[in-house]
Amino acid sequence: MLPDSWQAVLGEELEKPYFQDLTEFVEKERAEHKVFPPREEVFAALDATPYDRVKVLVLGQDPYHGEGQAHGMCFSVRPGVKTPPSLRNIYKEMTDELGLPVPDNGYLMPWARQGVLLLNAVLTVRESEANSHKAKGWEKFTDAVIRAVSRREDPAVFVLWGGYARKKAPLIDTDRHIVIEGAHPSPLSVKLFRGSKPFTRMNEAIAAQGHPPVDWRIPDLGV
Repeated sequence: MLPDSWQAVLGEELEKPYFQDLTEFVEKERAEHKVFPPREEVFAALDATPYDRVKVLVLGQDPYHGEGQAHGMCFSVRPGVKTPPSLRNIYKEMTDELGLPVPDNGYLMPWARQGVLLLNAVLTVRESEANSHKAKGWEKFTDAVIRAVSRREDPAVFVLWGGYARKKAPLIDTDRHIVIEGAHPSPLSVKLFRGSKPFTRMNEAIAAQGHPPVDWRIPDLGV
């Protein structure tokens, strides 16, 4: 189930009772309801960003719950799907800060391939029911992901937007890693998000850790 690069650091989680209960719950949900993302994309974020290549970990909450949106990476949607409001706000900040053009799509795979782990705290959701798989066990698993990155000698940048994500700060070794906290880019808190310069702060933190910078441009797909 797990990509090879994560198997050594997370494989034991899959053997624990909570994860077996979680698996049974999700499979029952899939049998009775439509669940996103598809089974083969639940660990897409881990697949796109190998363990030893994580430079930035961005923590979201749970997947988009509309048809065709979620594909296993927080804030990202498939090509051809309308860019959601939170991501539009992220793009607006990126444009204001870095002078980059607004992309015609919300597919963030170019970031993931450069070492930006786009991790949701909850990895599945029932259609049209936000947070429907909250507190079923996913948080224990994704806490283990955060701890695994925090244990690395190679430093990373952890981006915690909003109160929910900021509660995860105690899981991170701040002597070794850099934590960037701020308001969530959702329409409800975007006034606080605007002007927070998250991309500048991430770039500066990445440089301070001796890593190559992330090219934040998202190529247009003509969709």
